[in-house]
Amino acid sequence: MAKRINNRNRNFRRKSNQPLHKINTYIRVPEIRLVGNNFKEISEKIGYELIPGVYSTEKALEIANKMEMDLVEISPKAKPPVCKIIDYKKFLYEHKKKEKELKAKQVKVVVKEIRFGPNTDDHDFEFKLKHARKFLEQGAKVKAYVQFKGRTIVFKNRGKDLLRRFVAELEGLGSPEYPPKLEDRRMHCTLTPKKIGKKK
Repeated sequence: MAKRINNRNRNFRRKSNQPLHKINTYIRVPEIRLVGNNFKEISEKIGYELIPGVYSTEKALEIANKMEMDLVEISPKAKPPVCKIIDYKKFLYEHKKKEKELKAKQVKVVVKEIRFGPNTDDHDFEFKLKHARKFLEQGAKVKAYVQFKGRTIVFKNRGKDLLRRFVAELEGLGSPEYPPKLEDRRMHCTLTPKKIGKKK
């Protein structure tokens, strides 16, 4: 019996060499709480009804061995720890699949920065405005800021007017998260795209 259990006593690890879960004889506690959705299948195989509940670890390992599956600890901090009798390779595959699906559904927020000086001329303004339009159309946020160097800090009102103009020009594509505000020697505002288009 012990030999068969030890043959399935694999310690799956990440690249960092840290175990993903404790399995089989790596589970050292005297008792565990058994859960899962395969109790009917297990009951038919072992010849008696198995129900969710607390079992000795030795008994749970015996059942897992009969099923040629693994005893996997899924909630180590619970008292007693929660385990399932499953095929660990299949469990890992399903776990990675779900993580991949969740990751695909997550929208990554990209923030692009546009820098101005308080004395930015119209040509430079239009050039940067063109880039900002492109970023918003691609679904990225745009953080525009005016950097004040040395004595140019006296032109705070000019910087505020420039950012207000910037926001007004992009009104159809983006919405400002807050009005232009000054932090240290930088005045900034951030625009969120109104419609997220396809990213190239």
